[in-house]
Amino acid sequence: MSLAGMPLSKNCRVTGVRPGNPLAYRLMEMGVIEGAVVQVLRRAPLGDPLQVRVGDYELSLRQSEADLIEVVAD
Repeated sequence: MSLAGMPLSKNCRVTGVRPGNPLAYRLMEMGVIEGAVVQVLRRAPLGDPLQVRVGDYELSLRQSEADLIEVVAD
């Protein structure tokens, strides 16, 4: 399942980031790596962007960026 499909306030673990996209490397530099705990905090009214917590900090991701992140629910 991708991070874009996760419900709000549910913890999940990153299982991988889809390679082949330059943005994938940037996400990994920001701490979105395999095993990291991620939580979707908020969605904008039209669903884009998402505010997510990665570890102990928060960032905003576009829907297309969140689709690159594969997760499994904790």
